[in-house]
Amino acid sequence: MAGHPIPHYHNSDGHRSIDIGVKEFKCIGALPPQDHPHVYLDMGDASELVCPYCSTLYRHDPALGADETRPGGCLVAEAVHG
Repeated sequence: MAGHPIPHYHNSDGHRSIDIGVKEFKCIGALPPQDHPHVYLDMGDASELVCPYCSTLYRHDPALGADETRPGGCLVAEAVHG
């Protein structure tokens, strides 16, 4: 696991895919209380990965920062990290 904060992302709006700027992250599904277990995911050498709980396709875009998503608004606020 990484030695830096792991961003958490959600897909409350049901996007087909979400572009993110990191390869290690947590997916929580939808925002609480509809969230699924907060699962740590690591793309490794791949450029995309599907969450095994909610089937969201995450795609790595190195042009994005850890706090940016495309579409926007999929970063989880610190208060609900768990």
